[in-house]
Amino acid sequence: MTAQTRETDVVARAAYPDLRGRSGVITGAGRGIGLAIALSMARSGMHVQLVDVDDSALAEAQELITELCPDVEVDVARVSVSDVAGIADAFGRFASTTGSFDVLVNNAGIAANAPSLDLGVDQWRRAVDVNLTGTFVCAQAAGRLMVRQRRGTIVNIASMFGVAAAADRAAYCATKAGVVALTKVLAVEWADRGVRVNGIGPGYIGTDLVATLVAQSRLDIEAVRRRTPIGHLGAAEDVANLALFLASDVSGNITGQVVISDGGWTADGFGVCS
Repeated sequence: MTAQTRETDVVARAAYPDLRGRSGVITGAGRGIGLAIALSMARSGMHVQLVDVDDSALAEAQELITELCPDVEVDVARVSVSDVAGIADAFGRFASTTGSFDVLVNNAGIAANAPSLDLGVDQWRRAVDVNLTGTFVCAQAAGRLMVRQRRGTIVNIASMFGVAAAADRAAYCATKAGVVALTKVLAVEWADRGVRVNGIGPGYIGTDLVATLVAQSRLDIEAVRRRTPIGHLGAAEDVANLALFLASDVSGNITGQVVISDGGWTADGFGVCS
């Protein structure tokens, strides 16, 4: 099974009837984990808005989900997650169309990997803008709508590198650690207003991006497998199913948590990945 198959042929392993008819926004939804989450939500009967900055990826994602899930609304918004006005307009429009704003999945993010001595300030600022500021901007816009209706769920996609350090990832680790902290702050702040906020910290996931890094000899996939206690990479489906759980009423007593889905990577403190 190819990475592309895993990303687009996602079937949720658990059913959450309470999600049917609800509305969900997924950022970075054009491909990879974001697309898998959007597809799983649509297959659960949710109306979805796909947010991305890549026009062609958005168009392909919308076509795919519309074909597979003809009974749900599939909206697209080409807007940067750090664009305060643009995000507010897109979210407000979607809420008006569907009648509610129930779920936000903050998935958009970039890597910006480089040795810290060589990392440019512009690279650092872009990682902060997308990974951390973008997560805050979207959470704030969604939170304003959710607090008004006194219900809603936000799922922030952090990373296992938000709780564990790794060389050459200063910007990525710092911003994802910020996402972890932001998740907890918003959860505590909005809990009594009907809004739950949780996060997911994926490890290495078998997406097309990982396949490209392997093809370019920028990632030793066998070393990653050896370093991972479970012995294989995760699939986009794994993250999508966890996002569905956290979005649903089944997890109604869970807020302020970041669930790490990394095959045991962070638990194995003595693992060595060359």
